[in-house]
Amino acid sequence: MELLPVEVVGNILSHLGVARDVMVASAVCRKWRDACRRHLRSLSFNSDDFPRDMTTRQLEIVITQTIFQTMGLQCLSIHIDNTHEFSAAPVIAWLMYTRETLRSLSYNVRTIPNVNILEKCGRQKLEVLDLDHNTITGVEPSYQRFTCLKSLSLRHVSISALDLSLLVAACPRIESLALDVLEVVTSDSQSTMELTSHTLKSLFAKSVGVDKIILDADNLEVLHLNALNLDLFELNGKGTLKHLKIDDVSVTHLDIGDNTDHLEAVDVSNFTIVWPKFYSMISRASNLRMLRFWGVVFDDEDEIVDSETIAVSFPLLRHLSLSYELRDGLLHYSLQGSSPLENVSVLELGWTVISEHFGPWVFGMIGRCPNLKKLVIHGVLSEAKTREERQMLASFTSFIVCLMRKYVHVDVQFEYE
Repeated sequence: MELLPVEVVGNILSHLGVARDVMVASAVCRKWRDACRRHLRSLSFNSDDFPRDMTTRQLEIVITQTIFQTMGLQCLSIHIDNTHEFSAAPVIAWLMYTRETLRSLSYNVRTIPNVNILEKCGRQKLEVLDLDHNTITGVEPSYQRFTCLKSLSLRHVSISALDLSLLVAACPRIESLALDVLEVVTSDSQSTMELTSHTLKSLFAKSVGVDKIILDADNLEVLHLNALNLDLFELNGKGTLKHLKIDDVSVTHLDIGDNTDHLEAVDVSNFTIVWPKFYSMISRASNLRMLRFWGVVFDDEDEIVDSETIAVSFPLLRHLSLSYELRDGLLHYSLQGSSPLENVSVLELGWTVISEHFGPWVFGMIGRCPNLKKLVIHGVLSEAKTREERQMLASFTSFIVCLMRKYVHVDVQFEYE
């Protein structure tokens, strides 16, 4: 290590990241102290890394001394649990000291009074901003402008719908937006969140407290909706969407646009689906490679996803995952037609409540996949089983034995809950 240039030592210490380890390393010798001061680029403070009996004031002093011993920090992460409540003054001092060189900030600190992060970091070179347990009020886009910001993540943040819209508009280069457990403050009985960005490529929205989301994003490629209860979700774009994931969402009206030609992956789980409407949205996705309907409930009891429709509409499909209740009389419709799933190499099928239809369904589906390489069976096994359930499970086991004998080239795996 003595022969290494001080810049290389600084780069190595930057990869350590954790402030506690960097502090120990900087005490090794003068060269390492110099490397920490002049060439350290990344620091991460987490209250879990320090002794539990450390007081809030002691933590403030340690963080302040460590940050002020550096020059040119680019990545700063400060996550302090809610047992500590810092004074605003030292936190403001950290941000003011580092803001001219900072590229990435991950911040979760309770302060008295609340520190306006946007005010301290606006108009700087910040590219990644991750805020946790924070309150944002009074966004002023003409001043709090983030000209370099590409990634914005808000977790457990309180913000008004207007301020969020203004904040996104103040980021002319934003590509990734994550909204995780957002308290959206509104004065209307029916709240609407409207976001507009011509550069946004990825949106993750989970537990956002609004009734309507309207998104204007010409270049959106990834959309992930999770744990939402909405009257309306509307995406207005230019058909650039490639990955759509919907999990545990209740939405009265879902509109992702008519142009879905570029869709490559659709993953829908724990969702009540109106199949004709949903199919009409994705039917033009001839480039679809992955399709997953897991734990879905059909709005009409007579609806079902039939393999013929999938085979004809999505000829390039490689990975198919299906898990939903097979009602009496619908098995024939799910397997009707003769078009093969030519390119499907991975097939996942599952049940939550096993029935006598599951075995024949598996047999029928695997017969439609001439190039299948891997089959994964997912199931839920309850502890207490009736005689009928045991008989169905035994019958299914016999089906699988026959299947494995017939399709010896297929890797069959089981995943039970």
